[in-house]
Amino acid sequence: MSDDNKEASSRDDLYEVIIQLRRATCSMTEPMILTVIREFTRDPFIVLVSCILSLRTKDSVSLSASYRLFRVAKTPHDLLKLSLQEIQKLIYPVGFYRRKAQQLRAISTNLVEFFDGKVPQIEQELLNLPGVGRKTANLVLGYGFNIPALCVDTHVHRVANRLGWVKTKTAHETEDALKKIIPKKNWIELNSLLVVWGQNICMPRVPSCSVCAIRPWCLRVGVVKSR
Repeated sequence: MSDDNKEASSRDDLYEVIIQLRRATCSMTEPMILTVIREFTRDPFIVLVSCILSLRTKDSVSLSASYRLFRVAKTPHDLLKLSLQEIQKLIYPVGFYRRKAQQLRAISTNLVEFFDGKVPQIEQELLNLPGVGRKTANLVLGYGFNIPALCVDTHVHRVANRLGWVKTKTAHETEDALKKIIPKKNWIELNSLLVVWGQNICMPRVPSCSVCAIRPWCLRVGVVKSR
């Protein structure tokens, strides 16, 4: 098979996996951020705050915290009207809630002072906000501004490597590698598809390979035990 044919075949496999994941995940619980967007609109500040609350926290916990906070404060100006203790009480028990409350106030202050209360839509400016990393910045670009961005978390990193799409050791490496093979038009969607798959089927320790809809296209790299 020529290199061109191999590349075409690989593209077909990628698209087929995406199609199968769309079908298989439609009945599964959607990522927390999509629920928040549907409830509170696709405002970049809402997306940014929700992402921060979700870090190292179960979706159910961060979702409830997001609801409590956004009923009181939906903008940086609103949030700065709250005391640190009030923010902590609203977002508890998300992981590291004290630190996150401080971070949310610092981000809001930064946005008000330097961006007229608006979340910037430039990656480097997002990364310059207190405590904002690549995952959060890409999530805001994608879901908040609809700018093609690949948000890679632990689920995306794991599933992409198991499929054999990439061979990487870090989320940053996975992001760069996926950008070379995934069309831009699929970048935003791919995050939600692989996150849901990683949460429900392709779990960290014992993936459910016997009921995996994309098993025919998966190389099962690193999978030692499955069910």
